[in-house]
Amino acid sequence: MASSDSPQPKFMDDTAAAKQKAIEDWLPITSSRNAKWWYSAFHNVTAMVGAGVLSLPYAMAELGWGPGIAILTLSWIITLYTLWQMVEMHEIVPGRRFDRYHELGQYAFGEKLGLWIVVPQQVIVEVGTDIVYMVTGGKSLQKFHDVVCPNCQPIRTSYFIMIFASVHFVISHLPNFDSISGVSLAAAVMSLTYSTIAWVTSLQKGVQQNVDYSYKSETTSGVMFDFFSGMGEVAFAFAGHNVVLEIQATIPSTPEKPSKGPMWKGVVVAYIVVAICYFPVAIIGYYVFGNAVNDNVLITLEKPAWLIAAANMFVVIHVIGSYQIYAMPVFDMLETFLVKSMKFNPSFTLRLITRSAYVAFTMIIGLCIPFFGSLLGFFGGFAFAPTTYFLPCIIWLTICKPKKFGLSWCINWICIVLGLCLMILSPIGGLRSIIISAKKYKLFS
Repeated sequence: MASSDSPQPKFMDDTAAAKQKAIEDWLPITSSRNAKWWYSAFHNVTAMVGAGVLSLPYAMAELGWGPGIAILTLSWIITLYTLWQMVEMHEIVPGRRFDRYHELGQYAFGEKLGLWIVVPQQVIVEVGTDIVYMVTGGKSLQKFHDVVCPNCQPIRTSYFIMIFASVHFVISHLPNFDSISGVSLAAAVMSLTYSTIAWVTSLQKGVQQNVDYSYKSETTSGVMFDFFSGMGEVAFAFAGHNVVLEIQATIPSTPEKPSKGPMWKGVVVAYIVVAICYFPVAIIGYYVFGNAVNDNVLITLEKPAWLIAAANMFVVIHVIGSYQIYAMPVFDMLETFLVKSMKFNPSFTLRLITRSAYVAFTMIIGLCIPFFGSLLGFFGGFAFAPTTYFLPCIIWLTICKPKKFGLSWCINWICIVLGLCLMILSPIGGLRSIIISAKKYKLFS
């Protein structure tokens, strides 16, 4: 009797394994592993060089020359180092891939604690970024409209945000990272283009008459709060880490040729592009306009009209790609929860409802609070600093256990201390700016 029953558990195991594989093949992050190294390059550029680059001259105005350049350079070095750690840790356990940030967190801190440490922060970053991109996309469309047609009837920002959202109601249904690689490539090219337009046009304009490099605020407390907010804006500009493991998951890997090789190659290229975009925009934008620069440098540049209109359109195309890069891990989390925990069947209908609801949610929040610069400062410090500046270091110390007071140990602790300062201080400045902006704001204006 026992012998006739014994094959049954094996059959059930095979069925469960097949079902599990079918689910993994359906989920956005693990469904395709055919990416090349250059996919990693432009996905990382799209994820990192976002709307944040346009607020860098404004951040410089809040930080001042010395601290501004120092914080920008330090951020570039620290985030490149922590990104290298993430790439190395993707396959740190032989035969296993950590395809998602929270999976790495769970390995380092335990099943439950890892989930609670990583997921809330990752969700705040990705959803927060998508909300900010809704606002950026809408405002850039509005600027394009106003420049192209200066005598037209003014249209509310709210309507432009809705127009921008309508694109995402369609392209959010592309199933995975590989399927959005075309959108991502276009976005990466656009980011380089509009960054170049921003600094070249600023340079051509020449240093403005009566340019002032002093802090805008009259009071010491005002200067301090602005400084904190500026730190948050710089943190927001270096925020690609939240999707790096998910991007690496799309690259094929074998014991002889692990995925970290092509991934790191892509990251280095991406970081060179980031430097080419960030440093000229931040330094030249501030040099030309001083503390009169707007929180979006393209808005400060009024002429030549056709070029500013084109640059704003490039921003729209870029944030379409960026929105998708940040939304994909959220779609993966939602769909994993619905299929694995709630036992829904993987289907197009499930995907349609889930993703449309997410796009609608980010659109509504974006409509309610469209103060762009303050949002960057608040989200930048509150959520981006941990996941980008010091969480990879803590995971590295937990998993790799470098020698106490050795070079690796010291570097990681320096990053952790700097990241913690950023996390505590910058939301204070951002929140104050939001409160000041909110006083003058009418809902759905």
